[in-house]
Amino acid sequence: MATDRLTARAELFLADDPSLIFISDFAGAEFASAIARRFRAREITQADGMDIFAGFDAWRQQIPKIVSAISIDIACAEAFVRRLDITLRAPDALHIAICQRVGLSLVTFDDKMAASARMLGVDVAAA
Repeated sequence: MATDRLTARAELFLADDPSLIFISDFAGAEFASAIARRFRAREITQADGMDIFAGFDAWRQQIPKIVSAISIDIACAEAFVRRLDITLRAPDALHIAICQRVGLSLVTFDDKMAASARMLGVDVAAA
């Protein structure tokens, strides 16, 4: 199974202090979408995908800090996307909106998303 190019970087970040990690329920949906896309592109087998899902689910069970997306987050994300001075896709805007509402730093390896979050006043953790 091919390892994602950012796996080592993510593992290093997560190992720093796992007690500080929060994850949104929406992040789970995004993760599932990424794995399904890799399967459809024949980068991984179905068995690989199921193993990846099982590992993610086990990891997520160990994190007591799960943040649920709520309707105000969707409205805020829409407002972010409607700002024509910021280039954001709706899923990225939703992650930023959740962080903004809860007062958390965003962790992303996407430089454009990080720049947009900073423009919107959301702290971005160095990852």
